[in-house]
Amino acid sequence: MNKYIFASFNKHKLIEISNQISNIDIQSLYDLGYTDEIIEFGSNLQENALIKARVIYDRYSIPCISDDTGLEVHALDNAPGVYSARYAGKNATAEDNVEKLLIQMKNIKDRRARFRTVICLKNSQEEKFFEGVVEGVISDIAVGKSGFGYDPVFRPNGYSKTFSEMSLEEKNNISHRSRAVAKLVNYLSSQVLN
Repeated sequence: MNKYIFASFNKHKLIEISNQISNIDIQSLYDLGYTDEIIEFGSNLQENALIKARVIYDRYSIPCISDDTGLEVHALDNAPGVYSARYAGKNATAEDNVEKLLIQMKNIKDRRARFRTVICLKNSQEEKFFEGVVEGVISDIAVGKSGFGYDPVFRPNGYSKTFSEMSLEEKNNISHRSRAVAKLVNYLSSQVLN
C-alpha cells in the first residue's frame, strides 16, 4: 500500500479525504507528531496548496498531498477566497467567519457562490494539481449541524439543503473536495497501471 502524508491539521478534511481513498495509507501531521505552523502566504489556492506540500515533503521525503479550499462569493468579488479560514481575523472561529459573511451578504440579492478546492500532489518527480468546484448559493441564515467551515450557509445548486444538513456521504458525492480527490485518485490509478 502506498503511503502519503496529508499536509493539514484540519481533521474534517482528513476524514473527508480518507473516506474516498481506500488503497492509500494516509498519515496526518498529527500521526507524525508535526506541530509547526505552516505559513500560507500564497496569493491563490494553488500557491497555498503547493507551499504546504513542499514544506512537508522537504521535511519527511514522503509523497505528500495537500489542499487549499476557498469559498468564492460572486457579489463580494470572490471573497473570502484564499482568506476563507481567516476571513473574520487570524484567530477567528468558523462561526465568526460565517457571521461576518452573513452580515456582508445582508440585503444582497445575488447569492451565487462556489467552493473551490485545489489539491497538490508532491513527490520526488512532480508537483501536480487537481481542482474541484461546486456551484451554489449563500443561504440567508446558518442551517444544519454537521460539516465545518461555511457548510451551514452553502447550498449547492440543485439541492434544498446546505452542506451542513447533508450526511457526510451525501456531501462527499457532490463536494468540491470530493471532485478534486476523485481526479487525484484517477491520476494515481493511472500511474500504477503505466
